[in-house]
Amino acid sequence: MANSPQARKRARQNEKNRKHNASLRSMSRTYVKKVESKINAGNYEEAQAAFKTAQPILDSMVNKGIYPKNKVARLKSRMTTKIKGLKSA
Repeated sequence: MANSPQARKRARQNEKNRKHNASLRSMSRTYVKKVESKINAGNYEEAQAAFKTAQPILDSMVNKGIYPKNKVARLKSRMTTKIKGLKSA
């Protein structure tokens, strides 16, 4: 347990930031799941639209420090490849 006033404040801030970051992480996962569900349904247009809405949100998660940039780049690359596969099929 924190004893000094500074440590108590830091503990409060850490808990508040943890909850906020968890909320942002959950939101970004939801957008990724929406894209994946459209891909699995085989609908190219809807998958493309869902990806266009998810892309800036994922990029903003990198800027906020929620995800590393390579993880988001990998996610976007994989989703793009799957969506392009739908178009050719």
